[in-house]
Amino acid sequence: MARDLVLLAAVTLLSAFQQSHFAWLVGRSRIKHKVMPPAVTGAPEFERTFRAQQNCAEFYPIFLTALWIAGWFFNQELAALLGLLYMFARHKYFHGYAASVKGRLTGFYLNLVVLTCLVALGGAGIFNSFLDEYLDFSIGKKLRRLF
Repeated sequence: MARDLVLLAAVTLLSAFQQSHFAWLVGRSRIKHKVMPPAVTGAPEFERTFRAQQNCAEFYPIFLTALWIAGWFFNQELAALLGLLYMFARHKYFHGYAASVKGRLTGFYLNLVVLTCLVALGGAGIFNSFLDEYLDFSIGKKLRRLF
């Protein structure tokens, strides 16, 4: 069974490393700008870096939930690919925001598109599972027969 989930697990672990890296960058920014915990205000560069990391942390549970549901109920390979695209979007967002407030927008919009896709795929997979379980009708099986 673990082999069935290896791609989702790999993307999850990579994303955890990414989140850790973002937190580490906030720590470096604290030292550089002399902002000692628990303070969260200081130089604008620090505040942008801190806010970027906080936003990434706020979206992380949504991402993980959508990733695993899309992978489990729809398609693991597609969900994992979207998960990697999400990580790329978060990278663009974090580093863009750290540089300037407007710099965050490209990564943020891409992040929203990817999350929307993951949620839609997860919803479609759950819907298909309900149909299959309770009405003995599977859209996925019907589509596979056509192709």
